[in-house]
Order: sequence, then structure tokens, then C-alpha cells
Amino acid sequence: MRKNPTTEFSVGLFMLLGLACIGYLAIRMGDVDLFRSDNYLIEARFTSVSGLKEGAFVEAAGVRIGKVLAITYEPENALAHVILSIQNNVVITDDATASIRTAGIIGDKFVKITPGGSPDHLESGMEIVETEPSISLEELISKYIFESGK
Repeated sequence: MRKNPTTEFSVGLFMLLGLACIGYLAIRMGDVDLFRSDNYLIEARFTSVSGLKEGAFVEAAGVRIGKVLAITYEPENALAHVILSIQNNVVITDDATASIRTAGIIGDKFVKITPGGSPDHLESGMEIVETEPSISLEELISKYIFESGK
């Protein structure tokens, strides 16, 4: 039985192309930044980040502008330290406010950036000073129940 080298080459090329496409989709869908790093990092400290997770999105004016890179606890001041990765083409003023919000009624938490009026902007490594913590629905309900029973 004779083998046709053109057919074998075509099948091999098709397989390599398919594997390359699967690899590209895995990287893009996994939100891995292998090929570009067009982001800068800013920091924010919150009294509570309940429900916020690494990888959550950051938005301003309803548009996704970045993501939460890391969340750590600072025991010396009892605050949550959040590092945000922001797209380079987005300018955040130094008097902006970062607040933790919920997407939908029972959705995931995200960081919302509300711009201020300052002409100065944050650069990589700087910190958003004004923050609003996560609102816990359980705390609000228990506060309402226990205060209304008095």
C-alpha cells in the first residue's frame, strides 16, 4: 500500500493549526496577559472587601477598565489591601473614589471607580485614598431587625 505524502502533510498541518487555535483560545478565555502588559497598578485599602475576589473586574462609568490583581490583609491597621490593574489608556484622578459594588441582585462583587474633579491623576504604584467598603446584606438585615424591635 502506497502512502500519499501530500495527504499526510495536509493532515499534519491541519492538526497543528487546530492545536494553535485551541492554545490561543485557552489563553484569551483564561484572561492571561502573555503577549501584552498595557496596564498599570494602583492600590486601595478597604475596611471590608467581603465577597470581592481576585480577578474581579474594575469599572468606571459602567465600562470595564481593569481587574483586581491581589487582595491581602494588613494586620497592623486592620485593612484589606487591594491591588488593581488598570488599562494604560484610562486616567484616574487622584481624588477618585473606589467602592465595592455588586453586579446585579446576587451577583459577583466588583470595584467601581468614581472620578473626582482633580486635574492630577494617579500613576503606577499610587493609592486611591477615598474608598467605600462592601455592603453586607446580612449586616443590613440584622441591623434593621434588631433596631426595629426596640
